[in-house]
Amino acid sequence: MKKALIVLFMAGQLMACTEVGSKEWCQDMQDKPKGDWTANEAGDFATHCIF
Repeated sequence: MKKALIVLFMAGQLMACTEVGSKEWCQDMQDKPKGDWTANEAGDFATHCIF
């Protein structure tokens, strides 16, 4: 039972993800505090949302 709940939770998290560089992803990143960004997210944001 516990494993099934974990699998369902993870599947829900994957479905909630947006594609890096999409308009929605860029908006989500703008709303996210800059201190919570990873180095990869910052690079992706610069590449896909600014340039």
